[in-house]
Amino acid sequence: MSEIQLLDCTLRDGGYVNDWEFGHDNLVRIYERLLDSGVDIIELGFLDDRRPFDLNRSIFPNTASIREIWGETAGMTARLGQLGLGREGVGPSKARSAHLTAMIDYGTCDIKNIEPAETSFVDTIRVIFKEHLMKEALDYCAELKNKGYLVCAQLVSVTTYTEESLKRLIEIVNRIEPFALSMVDTYGLLDPSKLLWINRIIDSCLSEKVKIGFHAHNNLQLAYANSMAFLASGNRHDMIVDGTLYGMGKSAGNAPLELLSMHLNQNYGKSYEIAPMLEAIEESLMDFYLKSPWGYKMNFYLSARNKCHPSYVRDFSSKQNLSISMLDKALSEIEPDEKKLLYDREASARAYRDFRESVFDDEASLEELKEKIAGRKVLLLGPGKNVRLQRQRIEDFIEKNAPFVISINFVPEKLRPDFVFVTKTNRYREMEPLLLQKEAAGSKSGMAPGIMITSNVACISGKNPILFEKSLLLEETAQMRDNPFLMLLKILRKIGVMRVSCAGFDGYSSREDNYLNPGMEYSFIKENASSMNRDIRSALRRGFSDMEIEFVTYSQYQAEEDSLYAGF
Repeated sequence: MSEIQLLDCTLRDGGYVNDWEFGHDNLVRIYERLLDSGVDIIELGFLDDRRPFDLNRSIFPNTASIREIWGETAGMTARLGQLGLGREGVGPSKARSAHLTAMIDYGTCDIKNIEPAETSFVDTIRVIFKEHLMKEALDYCAELKNKGYLVCAQLVSVTTYTEESLKRLIEIVNRIEPFALSMVDTYGLLDPSKLLWINRIIDSCLSEKVKIGFHAHNNLQLAYANSMAFLASGNRHDMIVDGTLYGMGKSAGNAPLELLSMHLNQNYGKSYEIAPMLEAIEESLMDFYLKSPWGYKMNFYLSARNKCHPSYVRDFSSKQNLSISMLDKALSEIEPDEKKLLYDREASARAYRDFRESVFDDEASLEELKEKIAGRKVLLLGPGKNVRLQRQRIEDFIEKNAPFVISINFVPEKLRPDFVFVTKTNRYREMEPLLLQKEAAGSKSGMAPGIMITSNVACISGKNPILFEKSLLLEETAQMRDNPFLMLLKILRKIGVMRVSCAGFDGYSSREDNYLNPGMEYSFIKENASSMNRDIRSALRRGFSDMEIEFVTYSQYQAEEDSLYAGF
């Protein structure tokens, strides 16, 4: 049976969460706990000569810097090991030793910054590199091996390799014979079947002197499952499997070290101590997790689902212009394919522009709304509590003027809007049952309200709402750039509606009964109610002075002197 080694890379991969600033005490404590756990290899951080030395960070300009952080600790550890002693709670027979390694992203650390292995604190160096740099990176690995290090060649984004390119790489690796060749699922795209296909090629072609490693990411919640599949693959080669404490790591995180240890103990005859791992998580990592949680997230899932670099997801979602289903579709249409995993800023901008042009047609939407209003007066209904308190005033206005009624982000139970304008997906989901109910009741009479949505909202499947691109409606200077009242006023002005009546726009209040539906309250708005009201009043004066805006019910959006007696 092949030998299995467990590698922890918390201090390296976990550093993406906190810019490698664990703090010196945490660096030492995590190292000590990992030694106590009996893991076979501990990765201490990145070697990167672009970064200055910092005693609190696990990223180093040269190998000599590593000794400054852990050298004194290591000396004490070695002495305790010689005496057969350990930290309290660790039995005297427990060997406190491990291979120590650091990682280099090829091209970021000059060979002159790597001292000979015989004087170095680390005995192993891992080198990550992209496919198109394989030859140069493996030549660099050979130089490191000549300096006496155990060298691991790490294949970044192994899913980009074809069988042909993988075999071409293995030919070079076999000439160098590093300590290990490792598959890195950089973007978490692998499932067990794909992983085993790649692993079989490597296992059948690689020199038996070279170990095979696997480093998983959790974008599709498969890091642990893929690691178990790798361990059960029946390789003829010795294997190294990577994990991090609590799964801490880049993007969606990694396979959790404590889970891998438990699995190896139960199924492969290992005896890793899990208690020290749990101690390290509790005492050294939880503060980082609470500040910047890692793990499975929608953005990382979308990048893996569409086999694209996470930066594309960041670019597209930062526009705040697409619903989640639109975002998914836009990512699927990025071209050319070779740019999808190698992020390209120009390709990102082009793909987003092309998607916008293919999906949005605000001119057609404006024309459709204009035809529906057809010269009628317009009444806007906001979700304020005065819709209920002053309902008679609203009903009198409707009876007298027969206006075209548009409610915003809610469906009034006692009043019948012609259209509902929705700007938030959560609001749409809240009102969905009532919309369906009104549609069923009004299907025969044709009195069911129509739907207008901004582009960030996903509508009921099969519906054809009037769609407006959200980014074109945002207020550049308002505190709430996406205030739905101001967005709808912009739409109406574009179709020539210059006189608007409004009810239920009470304004923001610090009290609990700000909205008709208390569930619509946002605490951060309540805390800034006065300034938010001033901001909306200012936006109305500044941006809509050419429109006649009448408030049928009391509102704090009226001129300040007129709102003093509002019903609050």
